[in-house]
Amino acid sequence: MSKLGFIGLGIMGAPMAGHLLAAGHDLFVSTSRSVPEALIAGGAKLLPTARDIAEKSDIVFIMVPDTPDVEKVLFAPGGVAEGLSAGKTVVDMSSISPVATKGFAERINALGCDYLDAPVSGGEVGAKAASLTIMVGGPEAAFERVKPLFALMGKNITLVGGNGDGQTTKVANQIIVALTIEAVGEALLFAAKAGADPAKVRQALMGGFASSRILEVHGERMVKRTFDPGFRIELHQKDLNLALSTARSLGVSLPNTATCQELFNACAAHGGKGWDHSAMVRALETMANFEIGQTA
Repeated sequence: MSKLGFIGLGIMGAPMAGHLLAAGHDLFVSTSRSVPEALIAGGAKLLPTARDIAEKSDIVFIMVPDTPDVEKVLFAPGGVAEGLSAGKTVVDMSSISPVATKGFAERINALGCDYLDAPVSGGEVGAKAASLTIMVGGPEAAFERVKPLFALMGKNITLVGGNGDGQTTKVANQIIVALTIEAVGEALLFAAKAGADPAKVRQALMGGFASSRILEVHGERMVKRTFDPGFRIELHQKDLNLALSTARSLGVSLPNTATCQELFNACAAHGGKGWDHSAMVRALETMANFEIGQTA
């Protein structure tokens, strides 16, 4: 059994850490939130600083919201870097800037340690079910060493390339997810405004070429109006900011990604930063002056 650290126990991090603990590993945790009672009851040990986590652990996992949060966890006073010794591994499972990730990896490598960027897709449901897709960037030897631990948290685990490539893949994933949410929202809004039952329209489409996980899961959220977050709009805004800023630096135009970001911005302006990202449909509904589920 390994000595593992896990920093960041939010909606995603808590169940992910729980899977590592359930497999019998020693688990040291730190979080800005309260630690779930189930983790402490299962034997997880709460430590006061990220440095303490790094000192006690062979592999340190990080799952925090954004690039500045990862930088703080790693390099602020009392951070992970201060507690590392040669041969240890840092695994960042947050979704952050690919460019910053490469810089973070270089600084950790200079301490004699390996660095993997391993962002995930699958949301709260996937985290709880240990069915996450995990996109990894970093050295192959480190990947093979950590892969059995990834397998406790996810199903589709791919080494994409070097450091930063995992984060690039996650940004690409978030582009596809945002555009598909927008497409599903438009389709169900169109159908509802035309007088069709959106629940039955969704059911019919699930058997055709338009079928997707987003139509299945988020289409149902749109119809049932269940927008409690599995993945908050403000986090998807952050991911699309990464996509658009990186695209500008590459000279690439992402027009539909920009449109989706504006729809998220409209939701946020109406107090919706904490809504599930499927609630993008509310911005479309506002423009149509019609809500899915109304009688046409």
